[in-house]
Amino acid sequence: MILRRAVRAAIIVIVVILMGAPLYLLATNAFKTEKDILGAPFALPTGGFTLDNLVAAATSTNFNVIAAYGTTGFLVVAVNVVSILVTGPAAYAIGRGVRRGHRIVLLSMLAGLFIPSQTIVIPVIYVLKSVGLMGTMPGLILFQTALTIPTTLFLFTAYVQSIPRELDEAARIDGASRLGTFWRVIFPLMTPAIATAVVLNAVGVWADFVNPRIILGPSSGLYTVTTGVYAAISKYSTDYTLVYSNMLLAVIPVIVFYVLLQKRIIGGLTSGAVKG
Repeated sequence: MILRRAVRAAIIVIVVILMGAPLYLLATNAFKTEKDILGAPFALPTGGFTLDNLVAAATSTNFNVIAAYGTTGFLVVAVNVVSILVTGPAAYAIGRGVRRGHRIVLLSMLAGLFIPSQTIVIPVIYVLKSVGLMGTMPGLILFQTALTIPTTLFLFTAYVQSIPRELDEAARIDGASRLGTFWRVIFPLMTPAIATAVVLNAVGVWADFVNPRIILGPSSGLYTVTTGVYAAISKYSTDYTLVYSNMLLAVIPVIVFYVLLQKRIIGGLTSGAVKG
């Protein structure tokens, strides 16, 4: 019994170290001089912490933090709205369906969870170019929305299945159509699942670096918070003080957002775990 507890504690310590080391590296180097960063990246600053790096990152002429926050915030909101509007009715149809085809559709959509987004970037680029959306915000919104559909559909379908079917029957007796039943009766009851999907999608979209960098590109003039890291990287040199500062500015909002709404995530996941 004691040995089992010791092994469990050791595993927890190892996981905490592996998860906390990158965050520690980011938090300390964002307040250090470049000499200290290159000399001892894991050590505390020899001359004390300084806010000059964050001020320089916030006022850089190569990267406007306010504009980046605005672009990223708009992207997060747009992706969540489109994702909910698309997956909500689909989840209702699948969750209330009794045919084998409904389950096949759900499994086909869930297969997208096992496909890394980076592996489909090149085909997506050709598709977006063919419809004139490459290098535009609508093109990025559509791609990011497609990436959120499998997870959102899974959450919504599980939650719809936990809602009693008697509510549907009562709404139809009152003359509501199937679509009206969903939006007026079922959708308002899906608040925990919607909150969970919004948080998960927001964190994923906000933290994404590769897809905005490739799809928007430098010619569009648009950039997200995470792609602002490139503002400190030139052809022949890299200013690590700005790199770590920009990364910290990108991470802080999403960490705060996740910590404040983590109960929503747990509540939404457990609410749809058991049928009512």
